[in-house]
Amino acid sequence: MTASTQRLILAAEAGTGGTLLWVVLPYLALAIFVLGHVWRYRYDKFGWTTRSSQLYERRLLRIGSPLFHFGIIVVLLGHIGGLVIPKSWTEAAGISEHTYHIGAVVLGTIAGVATVGGLAILIYRRRTVGPVFSATTRNDKAMYVSLALTIGLGLAATVAANVVGGGYDYRETISPWFRSIFYFQPDPDLMSGAPVLFKLHAISALLLFAAWPFTRLVHMLTAPLGYLTRPYIVYRSRDVQLGARAPHRGWERTGS
Repeated sequence: MTASTQRLILAAEAGTGGTLLWVVLPYLALAIFVLGHVWRYRYDKFGWTTRSSQLYERRLLRIGSPLFHFGIIVVLLGHIGGLVIPKSWTEAAGISEHTYHIGAVVLGTIAGVATVGGLAILIYRRRTVGPVFSATTRNDKAMYVSLALTIGLGLAATVAANVVGGGYDYRETISPWFRSIFYFQPDPDLMSGAPVLFKLHAISALLLFAAWPFTRLVHMLTAPLGYLTRPYIVYRSRDVQLGARAPHRGWERTGS
C-alpha cells in the first residue's frame, strides 16, 4: 500500500465528507448492476454465456476451475454472512466474537488462497495456451484484472488486519454501512475509521459489480433449470419400424 493511494482516499473522503465514495458510488454501482443485467438480457441473450474454452484445453481447466469456483462461493457466502447478518444476531445465537473471528479468519483465508490459486491457474492457462489466448477478448482481460484486484485486496486486508495485525472487527463499521445502503439511510461516517485496505477492497468490489453485467460474469446469475424439464434428444433409434407408415422412396433406413 503506497502512501499516495492512502492520501488520495483521505482527500476524496475529506472533500465530500465520504459521500462520494460511500453513498454515491454504491448506489451508482447498484443501479448499473441491476439495469445492466436487464439490458443485457433483453438485447444480448445469445451473449449471456461463459464462452467456454474447454474444447481447447482441459488439463489446467480441470484443476483451476473447480478450485476457483469452490473458493469464490465460500468467499461470497462469508461476505454475505459477515455483511448482512448483524453482530447482535450471532451473539444471540451463542456464537462469541472470538469464535466467529477465528472461524471467519481460518475459513476465509483457506477460501481466499483457493480462489487466488484457481484464478492464477486460469489466467496462466489463458496466457500460455494459444487457442485459449486467441479467444480471449479485451473485455475478458479487463474482467480478469478487476477480479484479481478485488480478490487480492480482500485477502490482503484480511491477512494484514487479522493475521499479521492486532485484529479488526469490520462488523462494527463496514457491515452497518453496507446494510445502511439498503435501508436507504446511508451513513458514510461508519467507513471513516476503516483500514485503507478494507476501503480499497470495498471500492474495487463496487467497480467490479458495476462492470459485472457487461462481462462473462453474468453466467453466475443463470441457473440451468431448463435442463430438468428438457426432453431427451434421440440421435438414433433401435426400432426396426419407425411409425405406422412406410417411409417414402429415398428415405428408407440403411443397414448400418
